[in-house]
Amino acid sequence: MMMQLLIRSEKDGILCPLPQYPLYSASIALHGGSFVPYFLDEETGWGLEVDELKKQVDEARSKGITVRALVVINPGNPTGQVLAEENQKKIVEFCKNEGLVLLADEVYQENIYVEDKQFHSFKKIARSMGYTDDDLPLVSFQSVSKGYYGECGKRGGYMEVTGFNADVREQIYKVASVNLCSNISGQILSSLIMNPPKVGDESYESFMVERDGIISSLARRAKALEEAFNSLEGITCNKAEGAMYLFPRLHLPQKAIGAAQAAGAAPDAYYALRLLQATGIVVVPGSGFGQAPGTYHFRCTILPQEDKIPAIISRFKEFHEKFMDEFRDVSRDEAPTGATIESGGD
Repeated sequence: MMMQLLIRSEKDGILCPLPQYPLYSASIALHGGSFVPYFLDEETGWGLEVDELKKQVDEARSKGITVRALVVINPGNPTGQVLAEENQKKIVEFCKNEGLVLLADEVYQENIYVEDKQFHSFKKIARSMGYTDDDLPLVSFQSVSKGYYGECGKRGGYMEVTGFNADVREQIYKVASVNLCSNISGQILSSLIMNPPKVGDESYESFMVERDGIISSLARRAKALEEAFNSLEGITCNKAEGAMYLFPRLHLPQKAIGAAQAAGAAPDAYYALRLLQATGIVVVPGSGFGQAPGTYHFRCTILPQEDKIPAIISRFKEFHEKFMDEFRDVSRDEAPTGATIESGGD
């Protein structure tokens, strides 16, 4: 709905991260706009640098593209990083100065796994800086598919639209009304997520025990997979600070890259298919999300049941070691190290 509202022609551009959740590039293409990518910095834990945003905006404008909005996914999908508060303030300031709508994809806000990071909504950040609706158009997205509830099949979600004038808001409601209404179960779940049990409620204590247990389990799964990937030759993996994914980097031997090219596949897609055929483990190639040229990754979810993670790690390690041996360029000592992996989910 927001892409439909913002995009008038191919001369309108939307700034989106790379790697990105492919829904964004697909919906921009569907509505006839221009995808304006900005790269997250893998070396700094998938950092979002304002200098990179400015560079991409200036380059797009030099091509006659009017950049209309900035998409920020926090916590990140597929990269799993959580933005620091100071970083968010710089992003808000950038959008205000450049006249951009800030599209805040915050559907993983409950999924935080590290003690030194916490989630801050962009609306909270903007208000803490003294900005009101008159200063910054902001759209915040939430979903019942993520968090500790993870009700992917119920199809419920919502957006909060602030900083738009009454005439524009009326058009948004018109577009929404075309779809009549969402399914009843999705509406019920959205309501429950917006109004969880409160202190003093009969169900509060059992709710918190279950919620904290799910989040703690996801954190343990993320850590176990991260440590497993980093223990392997040819794979490097940043910490999963949040969301539901790891996005490890694959440092593939040239022979493997050549075999992929001969098969007509991207190298990370070739690796993912071989992994699936050998083990039944599904990961998503990094090429499906966009990545820096010359790098290869895959996305891996942390969603399998916790008691199944050790067996998954064991099967993955066995496959990866055989794969590296099969395509080793010269000798183990000379083989490149560090790689990224990526696996399934939305």
